[in-house]
Amino acid sequence: MPGKLSPAARARKIKLLLFDVDGVLTDGKLFFLPAPAGSPQTSIEFKGFHAHDGASISLARLGGIKTGLITKRSSETVALRARDLKLEHVHQGVQDKRGCFEEILKQEGLKPEEAAFVGDDVIDLPAMRAGGLAIAVKNARAEVKREAHYVTPHSGGDGALRDAVEFILKAQGKWKRVVESYIGERSTVQ
Repeated sequence: MPGKLSPAARARKIKLLLFDVDGVLTDGKLFFLPAPAGSPQTSIEFKGFHAHDGASISLARLGGIKTGLITKRSSETVALRARDLKLEHVHQGVQDKRGCFEEILKQEGLKPEEAAFVGDDVIDLPAMRAGGLAIAVKNARAEVKREAHYVTPHSGGDGALRDAVEFILKAQGKWKRVVESYIGERSTVQ
């Protein structure tokens, strides 16, 4: 993505981090099992999530960054994970990711340059273009990587969201404090 600001300069302004699910929080694979006989559903969808990405949500929160997901698919598995992570924004079944992104900005009272989006495929480009920091995961499609300000060292489902959070918090000079707070928060629990 063309722009005069460096990725780190863009990251310093971020107060909201939004992301896709399949290919970002997961490796992009979709698994379906037949539903039990008599169930109203024909299949049950399940996904795998990386613990590093889960921890990154806690780290972001400690750093004062709100988080949320915008995904085209709808899945009870994603709803469960979002509740577990206590995400501020959860939007499933979204066709217009840019419109949803802009609506969240309005709700939060933020400017576009204060929000980032993490994506992996072309459907994510409109949301990536709408914010101040566009992030692509390592295994993103070539078109997505070309428009990203930052590409994560890890692939989707393998800690890519953690890379994005670390990049932002380090750019903001908060990383060390946030990690110490996270460790302290965990060590005081009996």
